[in-house]
Amino acid sequence: MTENIELLRRRLGRRHFLGLTVGGAAFALVACGDDDDTEEPAATDPGNDEEPTPEPEPEPTPVDEVDDDESEEPDDEDPDDQGEVLIGDVIDHSLLADGWSGEYGWVTFRLHTASVDGEPAYFIRCDASDEAFAEQEQLVHVPLMANAIDAGTGYADLYLFENGADGQVPVLSTAPHMDDYTPAYRISWVQFNGDPVELDSAAAIEEAVDNGDVTVEPTDIVVNYPVVKWPRGEMPVDETLEEYLGDGQLLEPVDVDGGTVTFKLHACYPLSRYIVTDVSMAGMAPMMNVAPSPATHALTDAGATAKILVFGNGIEGGGPMGFQKSVTDTNPGDAEWSSFWDHFTFVWDEDADAEELTNFGAIEDREEAGELERFNGTPDTHPDLFVVNCPVPVRAPVR
Repeated sequence: MTENIELLRRRLGRRHFLGLTVGGAAFALVACGDDDDTEEPAATDPGNDEEPTPEPEPEPTPVDEVDDDESEEPDDEDPDDQGEVLIGDVIDHSLLADGWSGEYGWVTFRLHTASVDGEPAYFIRCDASDEAFAEQEQLVHVPLMANAIDAGTGYADLYLFENGADGQVPVLSTAPHMDDYTPAYRISWVQFNGDPVELDSAAAIEEAVDNGDVTVEPTDIVVNYPVVKWPRGEMPVDETLEEYLGDGQLLEPVDVDGGTVTFKLHACYPLSRYIVTDVSMAGMAPMMNVAPSPATHALTDAGATAKILVFGNGIEGGGPMGFQKSVTDTNPGDAEWSSFWDHFTFVWDEDADAEELTNFGAIEDREEAGELERFNGTPDTHPDLFVVNCPVPVRAPVR
């Protein structure tokens, strides 16, 4: 493994590793940027009109006609093809960079307010395990997430009120400043038995149950509602807008007054345009500049995850480590798809002829041939696996 890690480091070129030791184990993730760069360009408003002038290209293939097993390297993006929006809370988006050099677009979500331990928290809504609920709320249907309830792990509690007091907001049992945070919440409905009063914490709801003031009805619905701003913390903003990770996954601070939040919108083969909100390995969170979600680690054993295949060397491009874009094993809308992704890194053998691979089968073939080596998480976290939460608000072929 040491030889593979050294090979990966040599081939990173102008990029470098950030290392962190957690619990006696060394963890590393590629940090982005050039050590010799001293000037940072100003952040760009994702709503501005400045766009790169695209080269002429043929008419794009409609989303529903894309062959998921197609391995030919696609053409550049068509700025007129903005894909299919999957989440009703998406206010606006672009698949292309909007005046910055980073190889990603942007997406703006409607923000929702909640309360956790008596303090405000703000979240976005992405996925639901129940088909009827997902259709009603315009969320992505992810049936795999229901496996968390069967396993009895990996999820927290979200309380919604059928007859709450004026000003009542949903209550979360956890948020990123807590050690048991997961954005996979099981929905429970709270019904007051008398005059409603405002409740602002899971503990207050439990006390109200004990006093006979409310009835709580748990459901079998699990939702993916990532928290983006929490008591004394929020997801960081990338001011430079050059790299996949950079200084954060947001393009501007969470706009509580305006009720919006704008993310980088990444692309991976074959059809996912995704955001990155949190990671289960707490030691990775500060390096990735996302929220830590330790409890999502249990979703792997619960059978609630899909797979993301990331490249640690080879063809340079817009992937997480500065090489080609990643590949998922399933697509949004598939029964076996999930936005909670088990993260694997693949490293080309030094004698292999590296090329752009755009589907799961092609990667497995090269792995079986001994040309690619697979690592759980990253080479420095192997054999420990981690889960990244990457909701997909837009479905579009990567071209």
